[in-house]
Amino acid sequence: MASRKLKFALFGNIYQSRKSASVRKIMACLAAHGAEVCFEKQFYDFLVATGKVDGGGAEVFADGDFTADFVISMGGDGTLLRAASHVGGKGIPLLGVNMGRLGFLADVSPGEIETAISSLYEGSYSIEEHTAIMAEADGKPLQEPCHALNDIAVLKRDNASMITIHAKVNGEYLVTYQADGLIVSTPTGSTAYSLSNGGPIIVPRTGTVCLTPVAPHSLNIRPVVLPDDMEIELSVESRSHNFLIAVDGQSEKCGEGTRLVIRKAPYMVKIVKRNGRSYFSTLREKMMWGADTRKVKSGESRGKN
Repeated sequence: MASRKLKFALFGNIYQSRKSASVRKIMACLAAHGAEVCFEKQFYDFLVATGKVDGGGAEVFADGDFTADFVISMGGDGTLLRAASHVGGKGIPLLGVNMGRLGFLADVSPGEIETAISSLYEGSYSIEEHTAIMAEADGKPLQEPCHALNDIAVLKRDNASMITIHAKVNGEYLVTYQADGLIVSTPTGSTAYSLSNGGPIIVPRTGTVCLTPVAPHSLNIRPVVLPDDMEIELSVESRSHNFLIAVDGQSEKCGEGTRLVIRKAPYMVKIVKRNGRSYFSTLREKMMWGADTRKVKSGESRGKN
């Protein structure tokens, strides 16, 4: 066993019981290494309510008030994004266990848990630093979260008409978008909401952000990639006189005329990558590049006969 003492903070999906099914496996593995463990309160309450752990005796924290050597996120990329918002500028590396579907960030499968935790003790891993972005409304931070690892999006509300978004970059007028919304994504978020709206895939650590319109009225409006040290200013007009701003999917309502400023956050988010795993291998796997879908369809057809 490893001689050094490590502490782990556990976050997890709090909506689907099956996505926390491996928590006992993780806890047994950490106990075998003599690790200290603490739980995010919402996750712990969910585990107790669903019978995954017995109540009492565990160290529990809320609102990001914790210290640890590593954070383990159990769920999918959404759960990891929530964990990252609580970690903030603490600089604690995150390890994502993928209990969901796609999992670009959370790329450890349940069957790889023991190997992944052992690699942390053995030092056979690397740390990827990912840019985060932050938003202010009329010079004040948004309600939590105000920092995003993936993206910050300005969106119309419900079934309202499209909105008008006036965009400036470093004080210089860029363009006026007439669209259902606008996504400002980091390279990490380029494979998420931005990609589904026609944005480019951007490799992490390229020092850029991307502006991707959502269902633009004009086909001439295209995504724009900018250096991440530029300040983006947005003002919105809406027939409903309000709109939504979503920070990594967590939205709040803003009134028409609100001046939004989006800029690079003052810290990087650290993601654990095991040796032998790379961004490009994950990209090929998750995007199914090179996969022959004809074989899948052929196999399905044979299975029905």
